[in-house]
Amino acid sequence: MDQAERLRNIVKQQNIQRQLARVITVTSGKGGVGKSNVSVNLAIQLSRMDKKVVIVDADFGLANVEVMLGIRPKYNLADVMFHQKSISEVICQGPENIGFISGGSGLREMTNLGRDQITGLVSHMSDLDRQADVIIIDTGAGIADNVIELVTYSEEVLLVATPEPTSITDAYALLKTLCRHLDFNSDRTCIRMIGNRIQSYEEGKELFDKLNTVINRFLNMDMEYLGAIPYDENIPKAVMNQKPVSMAYPDSPSARAFLELAMVLETGEQFQAYPSRGRGLAGLLARLFRADRTKNN
Repeated sequence: MDQAERLRNIVKQQNIQRQLARVITVTSGKGGVGKSNVSVNLAIQLSRMDKKVVIVDADFGLANVEVMLGIRPKYNLADVMFHQKSISEVICQGPENIGFISGGSGLREMTNLGRDQITGLVSHMSDLDRQADVIIIDTGAGIADNVIELVTYSEEVLLVATPEPTSITDAYALLKTLCRHLDFNSDRTCIRMIGNRIQSYEEGKELFDKLNTVINRFLNMDMEYLGAIPYDENIPKAVMNQKPVSMAYPDSPSARAFLELAMVLETGEQFQAYPSRGRGLAGLLARLFRADRTKNN
């Protein structure tokens, strides 16, 4: 192979890498801390920055995201797995040009996917990688196996927590369970905390410092502080109207905070030490499948 051909191959590989979506996994130690609100409003703000954004509701069996968006999807991921639908067919068009894939509501079969089914999902997700710039995965809350598996193989994780003691202890429990996972690699996974329903900048930073100090001491790991969302009475109003607060009340304190968080995610200057992103959703699911195959061999 001559030098010119090697150069062409390098350029081709870079073009392929640019086609893969950035995958952001949003999770929390407990339910009710605003995780899905974070997913939806970050998607709205990133879309306003001319990013093609798709939300994947991976809280299988529930339907929080579709309720917040006011969407009644015709199909969901179960139709991909069991009814031969393509990813393109199950993507709903949401507000502000975001795409949305429902995990389904009350679908018990989605909580226990077999190896062959995961393989099929990987194949379908390869198509999604090339249809989006950013894929936001809204996981279930807590330390269920499917949540921990998704977070373990993600490269970019947003952990949502509130100042409530139960939220802090449950966030620690999630991180502790994560660290005990044999395949978790803290050098590969960037975890950033978002403080929600905080009363001041100082309270948000104090929340992060408290949790980060504990995990650094007892789990020998670090995370970054992405920022915080203030307590805002407009958020429950927006939820009641099934409209993201970034749309219903664009000048509200929380909407401005979501914009700031999205800008930090987009610039990413303070996170240069972390591994480069870009292996896409198919890459995440492929790592999940490889791990599952190893455990069953």
